[in-house]
Amino acid sequence: MTKRPGFKPFRAKALKDPAVKAEYDALSSGFELRRRMIEMRLAAGVTQEQMAQMLGTQKSNISRLENVNSEASPRLATVEAYARALGYAAKVKFQPA
Repeated sequence: MTKRPGFKPFRAKALKDPAVKAEYDALSSGFELRRRMIEMRLAAGVTQEQMAQMLGTQKSNISRLENVNSEASPRLATVEAYARALGYAAKVKFQPA
């Protein structure tokens, strides 16, 4: 049986293509935001259902908010409320492209 290559070698090879790299970079902040939100919630020991109760919304909305494959961008006010509910403050940072 042939061993399938792992994700890291695949990603390294794919990112050598300038078009793939540009798209990856364009999407990376959205992935990072969602990854960090999930990380904060899990560190607090809070389920998506509990998070929804804390924010006065439905679990499906939290799931959609945290979904890295979501096409929609969360509103800044939503991200701030999410962070506050977990004892954090949201900070927006701009840097040269």
